[in-house]
Amino acid sequence: MRRKRQALPAETCREILTRTTSGTLAVLGDGGYPYAVPLNHVYHDGALYFHSAKAGHKLDAIRKDDKVSFCVVEQDLVVPEEYTTYYRSVVAFGRARIVEEREEKRRLLEYLAERFCPGETERRAAEVANGLDRLVMIVMTIEHLTGKEAIELVRQREQSDAAETPTVSLS
Repeated sequence: MRRKRQALPAETCREILTRTTSGTLAVLGDGGYPYAVPLNHVYHDGALYFHSAKAGHKLDAIRKDDKVSFCVVEQDLVVPEEYTTYYRSVVAFGRARIVEEREEKRRLLEYLAERFCPGETERRAAEVANGLDRLVMIVMTIEHLTGKEAIELVRQREQSDAAETPTVSLS
């Protein structure tokens, strides 16, 4: 990354992936064109999980080339008077695997269900069972993670940290 001061630490990137609920999955599409599709996700145990219909362009692309990236934007605040945007985003790079085996699919789907419908155990079990035959799960193993935030957010954090640092008088 060219602007290293704006780079987010890996732990912060993982926290952002945990907090966010949607992002854009990019694959190598037909004719070598990038294909990007917005998806809900869950970040769990160092991997990203998505659900998908059993057929479609996204799955065709993953089957041809498993290299993917996934981008989330945690903050996107346009500040017109400063001609800028206060943003914070993360991009994960890795490989995708399509899961069609029933029990693994059920386990991974439970992660999504718990993320989006926490505590809904009875209804959730019925929804998971109902959807198992109609979908696949996609597991993205992350190989590289990068995050960046606006320089204005870096400056705000640095000022806040400086204000919290106690000063010692030597007199």
